[in-house]
Amino acid sequence: MKFNPRFNPGADDMAGAAEDDGAMTITDYLINAMFLLVVARQARERELDRRSVIVPLILVFFVAQMYLHSIPTAGNDLVLIGLLAAVGLTLGIASGFATHVRAGENGLAVARVGWLAAALLVAGIGSRMVFAFAVSHGLRPDIASFSIGHHISAIAWPTALVLMAICEVTTRIAIVQLRGHKAMTEHPVVTAGIPATA
Repeated sequence: MKFNPRFNPGADDMAGAAEDDGAMTITDYLINAMFLLVVARQARERELDRRSVIVPLILVFFVAQMYLHSIPTAGNDLVLIGLLAAVGLTLGIASGFATHVRAGENGLAVARVGWLAAALLVAGIGSRMVFAFAVSHGLRPDIASFSIGHHISAIAWPTALVLMAICEVTTRIAIVQLRGHKAMTEHPVVTAGIPATA
């Protein structure tokens, strides 16, 4: 990962290269679909085993490798990135505590995503898709005007939105796992002994 301190007026009016304008590709849609599938699978109670951590973290790592090649630092880019990362952390915390967690019967806690937790996850994960839709459906001039007025380069938007989603997902995973551990500590599974027969 590298830092990009250059300030590009061409990018700031959002008329730059396609990779800087927030446009979605087929790969982007597939990645969003995979994240949403992970959320949908958690609508039913599932054990908090290693797979519940590894699968979403693999997706997060893949997304980071694809999109976070550089961190733009021109103008107020870092301010935008920091603000949206904070939003992602907030959504992750809220989603983590809104997820239903209880002690399971097989030595593992179980968790289920409720409506509120699912809505928070979809809001964070789908933010870049919503941004791309807005840019391509009439809001490009407004976003460009806002970006120029606040010294934000075009590449900062997709970077900040991806970081927001990553922060949300990783924060939620951590909180749900901690809550699961706490649930199992407070309500350990007691296996009744089988009485010996004469």
